[in-house]
Amino acid sequence: MDFTFDEDQLLFQTTVRDFLAKECTPEHVRAQWDAGRAHDPALWKKLAEMGVPGLLVDEAHDGLGMDETTAVLVFEELGRAALPEPAIATAAVAAPLLAAAGSGAATRWLAPIARGEAVVAVGHAASPFVTDADVATLLLLRSGDAVHALRPDDITATEEPGNDPSRRLFSVAFEASDATRLAEGRSGRALQTAALDRGALAAAAEQLGVADQLISMAAAYAEERKQFGKPIGSFQAVKHMLADCKVSLEYARPVVHRAAFSVASDSAHRSRDVSMAKVAASDAATHAARTALQVHGALGYTWEQDLHLWMRRAWSLEQAYGRSTFHRRRVEDAVLQSAAPLGAGTTFADAEPL
Repeated sequence: MDFTFDEDQLLFQTTVRDFLAKECTPEHVRAQWDAGRAHDPALWKKLAEMGVPGLLVDEAHDGLGMDETTAVLVFEELGRAALPEPAIATAAVAAPLLAAAGSGAATRWLAPIARGEAVVAVGHAASPFVTDADVATLLLLRSGDAVHALRPDDITATEEPGNDPSRRLFSVAFEASDATRLAEGRSGRALQTAALDRGALAAAAEQLGVADQLISMAAAYAEERKQFGKPIGSFQAVKHMLADCKVSLEYARPVVHRAAFSVASDSAHRSRDVSMAKVAASDAATHAARTALQVHGALGYTWEQDLHLWMRRAWSLEQAYGRSTFHRRRVEDAVLQSAAPLGAGTTFADAEPL
């Protein structure tokens, strides 16, 4: 079996990278921070024209009809650009969840998602907060073993403190009703677990891009910054630090790609593989953030230095869709206890809060 990416997949990844290099500059990210909103409708519309929100939406609903083995490459580029948009919740989590929920929800929402007309926020058991609830046109929230689809007028959102202005956090309260319920019982638990797995996979993919960008920025600065008349990048200690980061990244990448295949093929080991990917990618990204800050020294702490755009993203993605401690526990349960892999039917009520 061939697990390499084909030419079309790699071309699509390159196309997204080139687009974001022009449209999602550090200046754009800072402007969104200053505006107090992690969403730019104009940029979102352009992403929709490329097919990003509709990656996992079938062609009958105006999507690209791709699966996670392609989407994982795209999300890596979103992380590399520090894109301040709710792409994980909308494209990676909500679209497949709505498709699985049934024909009514799919017919109503999938085409608007693919066309860039809808932004979705998702709540899950691994976090007490909902990201970007203030910009969502639809919210998919859990209540016990049920999943509910709600409009902004149906909820009360309270902003919570966070370290990444590109991922604004909210506590959300709502009244569950028969009219808002998408699924419950076994079906609802399966949707919740799948949503958590898909969100964690997309977050892991973004962390690959974040780590790669942080390493590139640190290496470039190490070539420019001089001490004792030499670039600091020529010092063995700095070389080893950056090499360690690169090794962590390259070890994490195939783990994330394997998890993408498990999600796309609905493997019985899906949740275990996703948790392994989330841990590996989180370790690589946070390691890169620490090292990049060390290489930059005091300059890395300044507001003018773009480094903190990606450092903040590394830290916030580590918390997104389950922290590393939570995912390590999932792997432990699946491997050490010789239990059935955590999959459909698990509610994760014991998830560690942020």
